[in-house]
Formats: sequence, structure tokens, C-alpha cells
Amino acid sequence: MRSSTSSLLRAGTIIVLAGLFVQAVAAAQNAATPLLASMPDKPPVENPDPTLAALGRKLFFDTRLSEPQGTSCASCHDPRKAYSGNHGSRIGVALGSKSGSLGTRNTPSLLYVRYTPARFFYEDDDALQPTPFGGLFADGRADTLAEQALGPLYNPLEMNNGNASQLAAKLQRIYGMEMRKQFGPHIFRQADSAVHGATSALQAFLQSDEMAPFSSRYDQFIRGSTRLSTEEMRGLRLFKDADKGNCASCHRFNETSRLPQRSLFTDFGYDAVAVPRNNDIPANWNQQYYDHGLCQTASQLHWANPDQWCAYFKTPSLRNVAVRERYMHNGVFTSLREVVAFYATRATQAENWYKSGIKFDDVAPQFRTNVNVNSVPYNRRPGSPPALNDQEIDDIVAFLKTLTDAPYHP
Repeated sequence: MRSSTSSLLRAGTIIVLAGLFVQAVAAAQNAATPLLASMPDKPPVENPDPTLAALGRKLFFDTRLSEPQGTSCASCHDPRKAYSGNHGSRIGVALGSKSGSLGTRNTPSLLYVRYTPARFFYEDDDALQPTPFGGLFADGRADTLAEQALGPLYNPLEMNNGNASQLAAKLQRIYGMEMRKQFGPHIFRQADSAVHGATSALQAFLQSDEMAPFSSRYDQFIRGSTRLSTEEMRGLRLFKDADKGNCASCHRFNETSRLPQRSLFTDFGYDAVAVPRNNDIPANWNQQYYDHGLCQTASQLHWANPDQWCAYFKTPSLRNVAVRERYMHNGVFTSLREVVAFYATRATQAENWYKSGIKFDDVAPQFRTNVNVNSVPYNRRPGSPPALNDQEIDDIVAFLKTLTDAPYHP
């Protein structure tokens, strides 16, 4: 639901240089047809080394790799919750391994993450400036899954390893024989090499077919083996209706293809949605603190005018969205219906969402002009009828529930 300056991908080629994959993503839009996104016919990495992926799986579930012990990757990316979750926290961000430590962002699902392209600027003929998309984490700061894995391992609010030497010592103690067999006898000669081996194994696991099941009712629907209910079909139509939900402008899919990997329900882009502030996050108790999102990455990478990307966060895939504990980058919402209602009424009934009385209260004042107020349904006047009524909101939620893969149905 972004304006044309930040979201429309009409044609072009994504060349991924980070070693994950090379794929083309093309999108077309006109008044008569839904938005379509051409996604790869094959996995980005075909048949990752099964032995390496098996090692990565062990590392992913190992609680001995945190400091102190007790927290694994799976503690926050819970396989029972479609590899999302917050490690038992009830405030929208995850508990860390240190007693009392809490993160600052909601934990995303890792399913289908293997399809995420590296960071890239797309030159759109209709845009006033290049549009960034791709990258991992909500702010796109990592380009590969191996690089992404380093974040939680070293983050003091997550797994809290102090440095490569500390982590390598754990790996050598627990996985010494297995890693020497996989990477050679000298893998532990340098700590960085050992850590790189471990993150390459984690990457192989995340690239495995286990992490892209494509077993939802939606997948059965596009394969022609089941039908959606009347309510679900209404929700599908609203989801792609550019004058109603307009969800498909960012959460792209291709219902005419029987290949489910062409329906990842994201364009891998970024948007400044400005969800309400989550005042339960300890970092937010400081009223001067704001999570600026993409502009932090833009600044580190020396992009021109990085402030223009403040308050932008990556558009997540909606696959398995119905089983997530919390929603949005700051975990402020507790139900899927609440999320859809926010999108539908943010512009028309802002007072229902920003309890502080300050519109866009989780965006720093100097960056509130970055917030998307041009795309449907954000472009409506306060007090006017919202783009979706209650029944239509329920219909979209019903459709979104069809994106839940078979292992994760309640």
C-alpha cells in the first residue's frame, strides 16, 4: 500500500549478488487486472548440501550457543508457530538469554525467507527516485542468510555472545568433530572461520525445502485441488482490489499461476506505515527513542539522503500470518483483524489508534512527513467512510487464514 515513489515495481530484473540466487521479478498493473508478480519457478538455491543443512538444523535448535545458555534460534523462531514467536514474552518483542533482557522488534517468521533477494535499488520510470527493496531483517541490514544469523548470535538483547572467540569456543566444544568433518581439520584455527562455517550451515538449513512447505489451502486452491469458501473468495477479491483493500500493491501474489512460489505475498519492498507506538517495549519508555528502520541501514551504506527512508520497514510475507503471536515491526497489535482494521481506518479514524493523541506517534517528529498518506486506503480524509467496512475486514481476514501451511493449523 505504498505510493508510487516507494513501491511500484512495473518491470525490471533483480540481480542478486550475495550468493543466494539470481531471479527475475516483474510486476504489471492495470485497471482491469490484479497485480501480478513473476516469481522464480525454482528455489533460489536448489538442493543445498543436505549434510550442511542438517548441521544447520542442529545449530538452530541448540540452546547451548547463547550466553548464558538456554536460548536458541528456535526459542524466538518457534517451529510450532511457523518459525515466529517471542520466546515467551507477552509484550510484542522477544526475551533474550540474559535475565530481564528484551528486544526492540517483533520476531518475524523465517519460513520462505530463502526467497528474499539481496538489497537492491530499483529504477522505476514513474518514480521520483530509486526504490530500495530486498535485504533481511525489518531494516534490510543483512544481505545473506549467513549474515542475518550473526545478528541474534551477537546481539546482547538476544543470544548475547560477546565475540567470535567466545562463540567459536562453544562450537568447538559441542560440534568440533562434526565441523572438522564438514569444513576441514583447520576450521577452528581462526575464530572467524569457525563462526562463518556455523552461519553457512544455518543458511543451508533456512534454504532447505523444510522451510518452504507450500502446503496451505491457498496453495491447494491455485493447484486446483480445493475451493475457497464464499467468504474467503470475497476476501481475495478485496485483497487485490486497488480501490478497497489494495493489499496486493505490496503483498504481491499470482493467483493465475499454479506455482506457489510465485505467490509469496510480498514485493520485498519497504513502506512507512506508522503503526502506533508500543509502550510496553522498555526502550520506548524513553520518549526520545525511536526505531528509525531503513534509514539506519541507508546511513551505514552511505545512501544519498538516508533520512528519506526513516520510518520505512520491510513488507513481510503474509504466508502463515494468522498464526503469529504479535503483528507489525514493534509487535503493537495482538490480532490479525486488528491489523487489517488499522490499514482500513488509519486515515479516517486515527483517534482509534494513536492513544497518545499524537498521530504517527512511533515516528520521530522530523520524519513524519515520510509516512505514506497517498496510497489507498491511506489517502482518505478524516471522518470519511473507511475503505473497508466490518464485514469486508472479516472477509480479508478469512482469506489470509488460507495462507496457513498445514503443520500450523490450530
